[in-house]
Amino acid sequence: MSPNAAPQGPVGVFGGTFNPVHYGHLRSALELVEHLQLSQLRLMPCAVPPHRGEPECAAEHRAAMVELAVAGEPSLACDRRELMRPGKSYSVLSLEEIRGELGSGRGLCLVMGCDALLGITDWHRWQELLDLAHIVVIARPGWTFPASGEVADWLQAHRLDDRRELHRRACGSILVEELRPLAISSTEIRDMLAAGRSPRYLVPEPVLDYIHTHSLYG
Repeated sequence: MSPNAAPQGPVGVFGGTFNPVHYGHLRSALELVEHLQLSQLRLMPCAVPPHRGEPECAAEHRAAMVELAVAGEPSLACDRRELMRPGKSYSVLSLEEIRGELGSGRGLCLVMGCDALLGITDWHRWQELLDLAHIVVIARPGWTFPASGEVADWLQAHRLDDRRELHRRACGSILVEELRPLAISSTEIRDMLAAGRSPRYLVPEPVLDYIHTHSLYG
């Protein structure tokens, strides 16, 4: 499904290296669509991560695997825009582009994990994120939010409890959403492949076929 083909309604953006994409990513994405009644959620592979080393697996491969993983699910799509833009893949630049495409009135939600929220002050132009989108934080078991400090104040000022607000306003709020915990990690999958073990049933079969065809992570 084309990133521009979604019906009117809130659009979600779920960024990450997806190195590789796995069922934990996909199940969370689908639950977010259902819980928040999103018209579409776009998985957006990060080409050049700002806060970590560039993955050994090329961004083109990682995006291709995301496309294979979401094929057949109309509510999910792969957004390749960060592969097309030179330099580091700053989320605020992608949100500016998407906001320009959607217009000023349509809901836009940036999805991130608790770990990303805790480090949000290190993000490029982080204080402008809520001018462009809502932020949806995926709550994971064992994570706690800070009780004081800049992030705590920011969260308290903008946090909402009513999901319907994502439909009423285009941006400006932070929602913490609890999802089904699936203990799957891309690091674990890469380690399994490097050790010659199979990650079958942790990743979609087309993704596993792609990994083997292109000799990735071996």
